[in-house]
Amino acid sequence: MKMNLFRSGLTGILAFTLMLGGCNTRVAPVKPGERWSAEKAQKWSDEKGWRTGANFTPSSAINQLEFWQAETFDPQTIDRELGWAESIGFTTVRSYLHHLAWQVDPEGFFNRVDQFLRIAAKHKIEPVLVIFDDCWLPTYAAGKQPDPKPGVHNSGWIRDPGDLLFTDTTLMTVLEKYTKALLTRFADDRRILLWDLYNEPGNSGYGMRSMPLLQSVFRWAREVNPSQPISAGLWYRNYGEMNRFQAENSDILTYHNYSDEKDHAAALDTLKLFGRPMICTEYMARTNGSRFENILPLLKERGVGGINWGLVSGKTNTIYAWSTPIPDGSEPPLWFHDIFRNDGTPYNQAETDLIRKLNGK
Repeated sequence: MKMNLFRSGLTGILAFTLMLGGCNTRVAPVKPGERWSAEKAQKWSDEKGWRTGANFTPSSAINQLEFWQAETFDPQTIDRELGWAESIGFTTVRSYLHHLAWQVDPEGFFNRVDQFLRIAAKHKIEPVLVIFDDCWLPTYAAGKQPDPKPGVHNSGWIRDPGDLLFTDTTLMTVLEKYTKALLTRFADDRRILLWDLYNEPGNSGYGMRSMPLLQSVFRWAREVNPSQPISAGLWYRNYGEMNRFQAENSDILTYHNYSDEKDHAAALDTLKLFGRPMICTEYMARTNGSRFENILPLLKERGVGGINWGLVSGKTNTIYAWSTPIPDGSEPPLWFHDIFRNDGTPYNQAETDLIRKLNGK
């Protein structure tokens, strides 16, 4: 999930990582847990098969708090929209959590996560759950969330933990308790595909200031040792040390790429050197040349899972491009993200036909 500055693909990222030692010089996994062996990771991948899906926030939520807070949690919309995902053969979605929703109401938050997993399982969907995130707004508060700004991409999306991490000396303790409680609660839950520990660490200008939390969340996860794999996706070429840490501590290699098929294929050629099953956890930005028709067949050919950005057009406004607002809120000539309108009709029938075909539906 990018901010205004477009990140061009991963070829440069991993080339730089490999110059630092790459797949031939292993960074020791965070103790005391054990990183999955390549053989275990491949067995998991073989059992799960080729996975496709979308990053999912219900159309009725502007951000993670509106998604998960008790007063705005919306199982009816979740059920309806995951039904549309099922109809085109999707078998996963990637959804973001937020520690504040847990902090306000720990047991209620876990019950809502469980309810979400029940709904997803009804539709034969195994979610990827994201714990932390460095994208978009730096501050947040519990309670009513802001209304969308017309025509502005992700006008209300919030980071977790955001700037508070650098001002509240007690927050790291809270985040550790949250992460361990969450992973312990769902450690053996077969409805969960994967834990995505940290989305785009270093984004929003944080840079290497995000490294301590990244290292910590891997350590906390290894201490719990959930049955599901853990990962944190590669996304930005300039963070060599961080990229190396992510790549060499993730059980399954995940990454983001919003470029065209040539750049994406080159990235895959480099990523495969790490010898791990792969899932692209963010792709598909139509105006950047990342589209279903040129990327999803490539991913299927390479045996790489694919999770595009956006399922249903809604309050996140992700039909609008990152840095191209339309202040009057009119529909852009070409949607940036998302697949369905909020009445369930496809934005582009040819796209959904292709997705369905590639998924064997």
